[in-house]
Amino acid sequence: MGGNFRRRIPGFGGLLRLSLCVLLCAYASAATAQAQQPTSVPGAEGGRASAVGTGTTAVEQIQEQRSTGDIAGTVVDQTGAVVSGARVTLTSADGPPNREMLTGDNGEFSFATIAAGAFKVTVTSVGLATQTYSGVLAAGQFYIVPQIALAVATEVTEVRVVGLQTTELAEVQIKEQEKQRILGVIPNFYISYVHDAAPLTPKQKFELAWKTTIDPVTFVIVGATAGLEQAENQFSAYGQGAQGYGKRYGAAYADTVTGTFLGGALLPALMKQDPRYFYKGTGSTRSRVLYAIANSVICKGDNGHWQFNYSGILGGLASGGISNLYYPPKDRGAGLVFEDEGIGIGAAAVSNLIQEFIIPKLTPNLPNHRAAAQP
Repeated sequence: MGGNFRRRIPGFGGLLRLSLCVLLCAYASAATAQAQQPTSVPGAEGGRASAVGTGTTAVEQIQEQRSTGDIAGTVVDQTGAVVSGARVTLTSADGPPNREMLTGDNGEFSFATIAAGAFKVTVTSVGLATQTYSGVLAAGQFYIVPQIALAVATEVTEVRVVGLQTTELAEVQIKEQEKQRILGVIPNFYISYVHDAAPLTPKQKFELAWKTTIDPVTFVIVGATAGLEQAENQFSAYGQGAQGYGKRYGAAYADTVTGTFLGGALLPALMKQDPRYFYKGTGSTRSRVLYAIANSVICKGDNGHWQFNYSGILGGLASGGISNLYYPPKDRGAGLVFEDEGIGIGAAAVSNLIQEFIIPKLTPNLPNHRAAAQP
């Protein structure tokens, strides 16, 4: 690092200390001559006592200089390139405050007038692992620390890998959920048989909603719903015939799309909540019944904690509000929206009970699962 030409020359150091001693003695003599009254010391003349006292102070300062040294070194990375801006902290064994500095453009650092004795140098830099070096400084020594090489911080790499694995694990679990079909036909994508499943990213929530709404069976179910409504002449303002059926079909499918995307994707993404039902599967019948009913108003957050299901309930209300745009005038209104949402919460509780006790028996090739945690 070029430290050899910076070493102290012993002869020069001795002359420096001698010159300092002469200056201190001259200052002491001048101070004594200017004193109006000599300091009286029993059994001795004041001038002599003052000179002795001043001479002792000078000796102490000289001794202090003789008990210190300098420390310097260079910081590089694993490739051998110098690391500028690294923080270097020097800790001395005798307990004075730590001293800090940043390495220069050439990666070097140096500390002057350090008390002789044991010391420790700690080097830190963003993205690199912290390194320490311990040594013993002799009085009057210019100590050159062996080159300190900083490795890439392991912690940073591990955090990135864990984040990547979580997203990939969620993707694998979603693929398993997309195979879940009641009687091998009806999609049942929003049920997780893994209680500690990886949280879904916003993108994954939207993808799951999209695959649900465009599944061929969804179109068939919507068509059957519209047919029953027409047979019972619900929403009579739509009329009968192909035109009436088309209007009912469009309204039913719009309900499916808005409800799924708002309550199962958009709001869960914004509020960081999981729209899925987590199958419990174990425990007493009573505990499973209470669990299923409770899940009509609570849900898991992306952090794994149970919380009020704001996204699902607000999504239902928002979807109901949008439906006022296309349902007949007599089937609109805020009162109907809240009434329908209340009915929807009750229907969700019933659906969860069916999911907990009946659907697994009707779904072939279920993935291996573990019991869900209690809310």
